[in-house]
Amino acid sequence: METNRIQELGDALYTAFVERRTIAPLTDQLPDLTLEDAYRIQERFIARRLEAGERIVGKKIGATSKPVQQFLGVYQPDFGQLTSGMVFTGGATLDLNGLIQPKAEAELAFVLKEDLNGPGITAMDVIRATDYVVPCFEIVDSRIDDWKIKIQDTVADNASCGVYVLGETRGDPRKLDLTLAGMVLEKNGELFSTGVGAAVQGSPVNAVVWLANTLGELGIPFKAGEVILSGSQSQLVPVVDGDELVCTVGGLGSCRVKFSGRSAV
Repeated sequence: METNRIQELGDALYTAFVERRTIAPLTDQLPDLTLEDAYRIQERFIARRLEAGERIVGKKIGATSKPVQQFLGVYQPDFGQLTSGMVFTGGATLDLNGLIQPKAEAELAFVLKEDLNGPGITAMDVIRATDYVVPCFEIVDSRIDDWKIKIQDTVADNASCGVYVLGETRGDPRKLDLTLAGMVLEKNGELFSTGVGAAVQGSPVNAVVWLANTLGELGIPFKAGEVILSGSQSQLVPVVDGDELVCTVGGLGSCRVKFSGRSAV
């Protein structure tokens, strides 16, 4: 695809982000859109956010678990970039007025103390390079009409990333069984879903390995201090004004977030 068309589509997604509205699926406009072109569109979208003053603070893995894949109709993992404008701390009240059609997912975040340069990264490399893990929520959001996405649409739209909320309880991944650690998600004080680390590509660590090696082949390293969201261990949760979510990971702790205001859709 020609560079000017890539820029046009990335700019359209950025404008939709700023104006809190959606656009038609890119795959409706361009049925032959490739994954390679979709990632180039994502780069343009993120470049516009960086030009506006944000900075890259990490990466996210999307569509790693079966519940999320089934909801989205996307059956392979993808990745996006985390920026400084996306991060919140657990216990915060998140204003939905800044989002379009948000849904929450509970997962595990890895915070790095060392760089990782793929390919060739192993699970042991990831554990060694991780400073700590925390339970977290990613609030996914789509700039595509009614979440009618194919893999190319969500990739171009920065893996449908909205914002994320990091828990305050830090755990040492060398002392936790991240594969078997159970996760309980509560919505407004009632059980919503349960999960386990093994639901994410066999282990959240495996998901991070996949991303480190995939990005390494593209010449993109993980940097010390970056946050890596490893993929949802829960079903997607619709959220509205007044909702409160708590996810608790066995042996680690909890992350809590409240919501106020009204999203665009």
